[in-house]
Amino acid sequence: MLNEKMEEALNEQINRELYSSYLYLSMAAYSSSIGLPGFAHWFKVQVKEETIHGMKIFNYVNMQGRRVRLKEIKEPPMEFGTPMEMFQKTLQHEQFITRSINDLVELALSEKDETTASFLQWYVEEQVEEEENDNEIIDKLKIVGENKDALSALDAELAKRLPPDDEE
Repeated sequence: MLNEKMEEALNEQINRELYSSYLYLSMAAYSSSIGLPGFAHWFKVQVKEETIHGMKIFNYVNMQGRRVRLKEIKEPPMEFGTPMEMFQKTLQHEQFITRSINDLVELALSEKDETTASFLQWYVEEQVEEEENDNEIIDKLKIVGENKDALSALDAELAKRLPPDDEE
């Protein structure tokens, strides 16, 4: 069973995951507004992933007999600059989430909560994948540079991203 300290930390992480959803929804809207529907699609898929991540923690807190406390989700930015700047911000955000997950694992271990530490391992592995995906797109954007035809091809590639299975 979760103690209060762990419960509060997991509730904070639910908020971070749902903020991530909101942030990526804003990036999808921005991508659409600058004529990049493939980028918008990629971010909409990311919205679904982040919602699933939040719901997994939501369900875990409930299964552990504790209380989910939903907090206000702050308003995300509306402007993200160039596609490169947008994905650099995406990577920075995912690195923040990685640090947050690592802090949760550290807290669970310090609280001798092996069950939660084990539960969080899925997130540790997921964050490796999240950062890798962002870095791959950043690498492609470096190649694209100012070439509008190459950006259009990358936009078409990002439009092919498949949505996640609902695993909640």
